[in-house]
Amino acid sequence: MAFREKSLKLEVIGVQGIPLVRRGDSIARLLVEALKRMGENLQDGDVVVVSQVIVSKAEGRMVKLKNVKPGLKARIMAEKLGKEAEVVELILREALEVLRFRNGHLITRTRHGYVCANSGVDLSNVSGGDTAALLPSDPDLSAKKIKNEIYRLTGKRVAVVVSDTFGRPFRLGQVNVALGVSGMKPIHDRRGEKDLFGRKLQVKEIAVADELASAAELVMGEADEGIPIAVIRGYKYEESRKPGGRQLVRPRDKDLFL
Repeated sequence: MAFREKSLKLEVIGVQGIPLVRRGDSIARLLVEALKRMGENLQDGDVVVVSQVIVSKAEGRMVKLKNVKPGLKARIMAEKLGKEAEVVELILREALEVLRFRNGHLITRTRHGYVCANSGVDLSNVSGGDTAALLPSDPDLSAKKIKNEIYRLTGKRVAVVVSDTFGRPFRLGQVNVALGVSGMKPIHDRRGEKDLFGRKLQVKEIAVADELASAAELVMGEADEGIPIAVIRGYKYEESRKPGGRQLVRPRDKDLFL
């Protein structure tokens, strides 16, 4: 296996000054303009991490709750969950299947294959509670479009990660993970390499796209911070033209717990 130089220093830059995103906005253009105001520019090899919610806004994946008509199943579940029936209806529409429904929690498998709370339906940082954001229809395609637009505007070759906050089984708290990935391999496969004592690694596949998304979250925030994009500089990723986010979804036949 070819030697891959390790990144020994990383810089994570929170991009300030991104305005409220509306349907049809170019996230790449908003990013480039905000960086210019900060006195920054993108560089070849940067990783741009973009919060899912602004991607959903730009792509029109927003739904007014007043326009949602909940069915009987949604109304019954909403009463038990303590949620609005309209929100539960959207969760069910976005779900391939409901995996857990207990103690006020609704865990689903989305049509993308993600196992997460509420099918990723989110009311935070949207419009004050009367509108819900749905996950992008194809996060990998979303990441690719942003990457290509960045290149068109700047001539810089970057990788793009569309991220969202997920909970973790067997661990408290939430972390940012990669939903869509373009321009880089999302997993660094180290199987076959040798450890410090010459033992060959058998199980060593590092989800670097998820790790980059989590690193970016340390400077990102959409509550009062208003920083939905971060730029990571110094990580030596492996380039790839293949859609990356879907490679991180564990196949059902390899799931030991469901």
